[in-house]
Formats: sequence, C-alpha cells, structure tokens
Amino acid sequence: MQFVAFERSKQGTGASRRLRNTGKTPGIVYGGSAEPQMIELDHNALWHALKKEAFHSSVLDMELNGQTSKVLLRDVQYHPFKQLVLHIDFQRVDEKTRLHMKVPLHFSGAEESPAVKVDKCLVTPIVTELEVTCMPADLPEFIAVDLSTLQKGASLHLKDVKLPKGVTAVVRGSDRNPALVSVVPPAAEIETPAEAAPAAEAKGKGKGKK
Repeated sequence: MQFVAFERSKQGTGASRRLRNTGKTPGIVYGGSAEPQMIELDHNALWHALKKEAFHSSVLDMELNGQTSKVLLRDVQYHPFKQLVLHIDFQRVDEKTRLHMKVPLHFSGAEESPAVKVDKCLVTPIVTELEVTCMPADLPEFIAVDLSTLQKGASLHLKDVKLPKGVTAVVRGSDRNPALVSVVPPAAEIETPAEAAPAAEAKGKGKGKK
C-alpha cells in the first residue's frame, strides 16, 4: 500500500491543533540511519487507509518529497470519542534487518470440519493475530489457518499451522505451543451432568421415606 506524506515544520500542541483544524494529521517517521522526521498526512485519506487490515500489517510505501521509502505503521493515537486521528508513528524499514510484527490470522473451513458439521461443536478463535519475525520481503499480509480438519475434543495449536516461507512465530512465556482455536462441545452435552445430579439426589431422598 502507498500513501503520501508531507514535511511538517512546526511542532508543539498548538501547532498540532491548528494542523488538525485544517484536515491534516501530525505524525513522525523514525528508525534507520536518518534522523526522526516530522510529517503530516491528509486526515480523510489516512482514516480510510486505517480501516484496511493491510495498512496495519504490511510494509508500506511512503511518498515524501517525491521520494518513496519503506515504512511500517507503529502507533496510532485516536481521539477518545471523535472520529479523529490525533497522531501517527511510522518506522523506516531496512530491507536487510528482520522485522517483529503482529500479523492477522484468517480462519476458514470451520463449518466444514467434523467438529462442527458432525458433532455440532462451537469453534472459537483464542487469538486473532500472531507475532512473527521475518525479513521485510517475506512479511505476509495475513496468515491463513485452515480449520476444516478440526475434531471434537481437539483444539488447534501453533504447531498445527503452516507458516509462510521465511516467517517464524515469536512465542513468549513457558508455553511453546499455545492454542489458537478452542473446540467446545455442544451446550447440551455440557449441561447434562449438572442436571443429572439434582435428579439423582432427589431419587435418593425418596428411597429413605417410609
């Protein structure tokens, strides 16, 4: 994805407020060998770009002063209740340096799985994005996760997912193979044991009467 940015000369709260009043959003680009650079973007164009998943998880082409450079979206500050972007941060991308990014997971095939189609289980994603490390050229827009083979009583874990070439998952904590999707039996099966207990208790009390 490509977007256009412009140099921003004035800094400070007052300057940023005046900038927003003219339909612009203040931002900054940092990283790499160059100094941090203050920028501004057209707010409406930025607002629509931020609605696209790829804008958050892809290497972006930023056009500034007639030159294009590779950047990543790193932070967005929104107004608490207005549809307004207050500030945005981008990081320059070095094509020879590995990236750490969170990539969206796209789940498909759950309705065709034996867990859902046969056993009427409830399939629920536990996470919707995965932290990965890779070279910029290998960064995927998303990671596809096929759920069509899910079985009752078996959740889907990280090692069950085939990652794109050159992409490695970043796992934190002691669990090296975390669950990504849970498979829960039908509600009727879960409620049955709880319902059976009071009935059995009542039956036992009845036998004790003379």
